[in-house]
Amino acid sequence: MDDIKAKLTTVISEIFGIDANPNVTVAPKDFDADYSTNVAMAICKQVGKNPREVASAIVDGMKDSGYKIEIAGPGFLNFKSSDEYFKEKIADFSTNFMANISQDEYSGQTVICEFSDPNPFKVLHVGHLYTSIVGDSISRLVEFAGGKVVRANFGGDVGLHVAKTLYAVEKDNVGTDDIETIAKSYVKGTVAYEDDEAAHAEITDLNKEIYVIAASGPDFEYGDPEKAKLAKLYWTGREVSYDYFKDFYARIGVKFDKYYPESTVAPKGLEMVKAHVGDVYEESDGAIVYKGEKDGLHTRVFINKNGLPTYEAKDVGLLFTKYDDFKFDKSIVITGNDIIDYMKVVLTSVSKYAPELVEKTLHITHGNVRLPGNAKMSSRKGNFIKAVDVLDAVRTALSEKHDSKDEKVMLGATKYAFLKYKVGGNIIFEPDESVSMTGNSGPYLQYSAVRASKIIGNLLQGGVSAQNEAWELTERERELIKKIIAYPNELKATVKELAPNKLCTYLYELAQEFSRFYETTKVTGSEFEFERGQIVLAYLKTLTHGLSLLGIEVPERM
Repeated sequence: MDDIKAKLTTVISEIFGIDANPNVTVAPKDFDADYSTNVAMAICKQVGKNPREVASAIVDGMKDSGYKIEIAGPGFLNFKSSDEYFKEKIADFSTNFMANISQDEYSGQTVICEFSDPNPFKVLHVGHLYTSIVGDSISRLVEFAGGKVVRANFGGDVGLHVAKTLYAVEKDNVGTDDIETIAKSYVKGTVAYEDDEAAHAEITDLNKEIYVIAASGPDFEYGDPEKAKLAKLYWTGREVSYDYFKDFYARIGVKFDKYYPESTVAPKGLEMVKAHVGDVYEESDGAIVYKGEKDGLHTRVFINKNGLPTYEAKDVGLLFTKYDDFKFDKSIVITGNDIIDYMKVVLTSVSKYAPELVEKTLHITHGNVRLPGNAKMSSRKGNFIKAVDVLDAVRTALSEKHDSKDEKVMLGATKYAFLKYKVGGNIIFEPDESVSMTGNSGPYLQYSAVRASKIIGNLLQGGVSAQNEAWELTERERELIKKIIAYPNELKATVKELAPNKLCTYLYELAQEFSRFYETTKVTGSEFEFERGQIVLAYLKTLTHGLSLLGIEVPERM
């Protein structure tokens, strides 16, 4: 399509003296054409002619282009390519695959992708699994497009949730060396904080102590035995939490380059907020707030009346710390959509004194994930779905339906089930649907890749016959080639919008086209096995590359 677009641009410039940006698309299957454009209708007013006149002039200008061009309807231009065109394209695509698909959207840029963001002293829930998968895929897309990516993870190692947890830990004398015990203690501490005035006051004081402990470091020696005991509980629980996070991320194939505990960025946040009290922030009942109503937003507290930084101030500190560390060209922050308004207030406040950092920040939000029939989940109430529960549900479905325990297939099913939806809306996650071998699922695509790999293996094992000059393309071959060579344009749109779901849609349609080809076309042992082998190889490279950008591996067999 790019060569048609380039030729159209040149011809329109020569005939009409204007710069056009033709939109060329794959023609619908019921058209007797391969590609189509509405450029004649798009520029007709600009050149002062009716669309069919414009289209006719363009056809005359492209008569030596090698395409059969017809005018349809009010002025559409339909292009029919020759067999030789597709033969040359698929041969080049198969041989020079990476050169054909390369993207440079982020070339030379440092991009920090922040995602997952779990809080120590809590367990990972399904939302963390979702944002980890989405964040990893977006990071892969940016890396593929030339960006130097720093994967960052931000979490609350200080704050009320820690105080609530340690309050319950001390009351029950259970310790902090087990993540499940820590999680249960958080729920108990939350109930006490909300229902018991004395506990509320004690947890508030404990919160202040924890900030001091975090600032003092793990090796600080306390003269007070009670404080020493509290510090040991804190540092043990924090280490257990981070080890638990790292083990889980390794299990799902997601990596991070930098962890930012809130305690490490809170001082910077306090510094920046305090430096702008009067011109940006203001005092209110002993606290420091940003009154966002003047910007069509709402008021939020950045430093509470106890002098402690809130999440807002910590996010301010994080933004400046990330820039100090990496001098990023773009900062992508991926979170749930429940904090859209919150982030607008934080970023709007910072835009008053550091607009360049806000301009470099992109906040991508996603919806909630629920299993069928689930009510709204809350970690405070302990009724949320754990991340491991989702993986276990997929593993069980895979075992029951296909008698398989392959970890790559389980992860492929889970990741694809999340990524195939447009980021932003809520998702109902169906474990049984995710492991289907026939529908729009990860295992279906993995199986298709395994099938293509087997064909290539058989060809190599038997020795591929020589090229056959008598090869004429069948309809199935043309359609599959057309879909394969559309990959660079599909990638361009996916990268531009940072939308993994677009890539999922393309890969599914590609696999369906390959299935139709496979059912009707003999490859190994045919008189055109060399030529058809090139198509299958190009398909396999395209599918496995696309799956890799989704973080999905292909098993050796299924």
